[in-house]
Amino acid sequence: MTDILTRPLRVVAFLTWFAGQIARSAHDVLGDVLTPGSSATPRLVRLPLTGGSRTAAAALGALITMTPGTLTLGVVDGQDVLLVHSMHHADDGMALTALHDLQARLLHALGRSEGHT
Repeated sequence: MTDILTRPLRVVAFLTWFAGQIARSAHDVLGDVLTPGSSATPRLVRLPLTGGSRTAAAALGALITMTPGTLTLGVVDGQDVLLVHSMHHADDGMALTALHDLQARLLHALGRSEGHT
C-alpha cells in the first residue's frame, strides 16, 4: 500500500534529478564543442544489469542514450550487461559509478529493492 502512495513522488524526484543530469551533461558537451581542443575521453564500458525487469533494462538503456555524451550500444549476447559508450568520464570507474547511480535511482523510483536509498 505504501509503495502505491509513494511511487509517484519517487518518480517525480527521479525525473527532477535526471533533468539535472541532462543539463550537466549538455553543459559538458557544449563546452567541449565550443572550446578549442577536446576534453573528451571516449570509452566503452560494460554495465551489469541488477534487479528490475527487461522493461526496466530498456528504460535504463533509453535514459543513458538520452543523456548527452553517453550512448547505449546494446546488450551483450547471453548476458545481463549493457555496452555503453561514454565521452566525458575520466576513467572506466567514474563512468560505471555514474551509470550504477542512474540504475539504482531508476530502480528505486520504480519500487525495486535494489534501488538508491
